[in-house]
Amino acid sequence: MNKAKWSEALSCTSPPEVISGTDVKAQMYCHLLCALRNSDLIDGIRAPCALGLVRAFSLLESKWEQICDDLENGFPGMQITDPAMRESVAKVLGGPQPDLSKRFRSIFEEKNWDGIVSKLWSNVRFIKCVTTGSMKQYYSKLKYYAGEVLILGGDYFASECPVAAYFEFLPFDLNEGSVDGNETVNFSDVKVGKTYEVVVTTYRGFYRYRLGDIVRVVGFHNSSPEVEFVMRAPNNAYEVITEKDLMSAMESFQLVMINAVAVEIVEFASFLDMESSPKQLKIFLEVKEGCVLLQEEKLQESSLGGLYKVQRDRSEIGPLLVYIVKPGSFDRIFQMAVENGAQASQYKPPKIIRNSKVISAMESSALVTVCLDSLD
Repeated sequence: MNKAKWSEALSCTSPPEVISGTDVKAQMYCHLLCALRNSDLIDGIRAPCALGLVRAFSLLESKWEQICDDLENGFPGMQITDPAMRESVAKVLGGPQPDLSKRFRSIFEEKNWDGIVSKLWSNVRFIKCVTTGSMKQYYSKLKYYAGEVLILGGDYFASECPVAAYFEFLPFDLNEGSVDGNETVNFSDVKVGKTYEVVVTTYRGFYRYRLGDIVRVVGFHNSSPEVEFVMRAPNNAYEVITEKDLMSAMESFQLVMINAVAVEIVEFASFLDMESSPKQLKIFLEVKEGCVLLQEEKLQESSLGGLYKVQRDRSEIGPLLVYIVKPGSFDRIFQMAVENGAQASQYKPPKIIRNSKVISAMESSALVTVCLDSLD
C-alpha cells in the first residue's frame, strides 16, 4: 500500500469522533462499520489486547444484519445516539453502499466465522495485539476468526511507564508463587528460561517499585533480554493459587468440556473467601450454553497448583465451589470498570478477584453452584 492510501486508511477507517467517544459498544460498532466500508484499504488490524478484538468480532456476529443495513442506507442506525459520531461515520460511508452491503451480507449468511478476517478484508496480512499472560485464553478464539492471517504479539505495555524507565528483575519461583530472595538482577544479567518480577524506576520522579508483572526470559537481542509475559504476581502471601495456576486449570477443563459436552467457557475468575472456615476457593464461570451439563464433568482440583493441593490435603482449605453465572455477567464487570475510569481498550478481566463489589456482583449472578468435596 502506498503512502497516499495509508494516509487515507488512517484518516477514514475510524474518525476522531469515534476514537474519542465514551460509549464503548457504540465505538466498537462504528469501528466495524467504517472498517467494512474501507475494507480494500486495510492491510493490518491492530489493538492493544486480544480481548478487544474478540469482543469486536463477537459484536459483528450478533449485529451483522444491522451493519449491512447501515451500509446499504449510508448512515448508522438509531442505536448510535452521539450526533458527532453519527455525522462523522456517515461521512466515512459516503452515501448508500448497496453493492458492498450485498457482498458482505452473502458472506455473513453462510454463518461460517472460521477465518472471517480474510473473507471481509482480503488485503489484511497480520493482526497485532497482546496474546500472552491473561490474554492467552483469548488466542484460540481470535485465531478462529483470523484463520490463516498471522497474529503478532510484539508489544509489552505498562501504563506506569509511558516514556522511559530503568528496569531490574527480581527472581521469581513459579512453584512457590513468590519472589526468590531480595536481590534484583540487572538488565543484562538475567538468565534465559528463568522467571522474574519486573522492578522499575521511573524516569520522572525516580520512583522505584515492583510492577507486579511476572515475565520469562526467552532470549536476547544483542545484550537486551527478550521476555514473554507469564502472569500477574500474587498480591498476598495467603493466596493459594496464582493467575497462571487458574488459567492452566481452566485451559485443561475447557478441553474436557468441549470434547465431552460441547460447552464453551466464555470467561472465568476466582476468589479466595477468607471468611469461610476453613477458607474456600470460589471459581466463577460463564459458559456459552448448557450450564447444567457442568455437573457431569468435574474440574480437576489437583490441576490448581501445588500450594492449593497441599492445603487441601491438610484440610486448611475447604471444598472448591464453582459458580455458573448468567450470560453477560463478565460484561457487566467490564462496564463497572469503565465507569470507574478504566480504559476500555486496555481492560484486562481480573482472574483473581479482590474487589468486594465485583465479588458481590458475581455471586448475585450465579445460576448454578457446584461444590467439589474431594480432590481427584
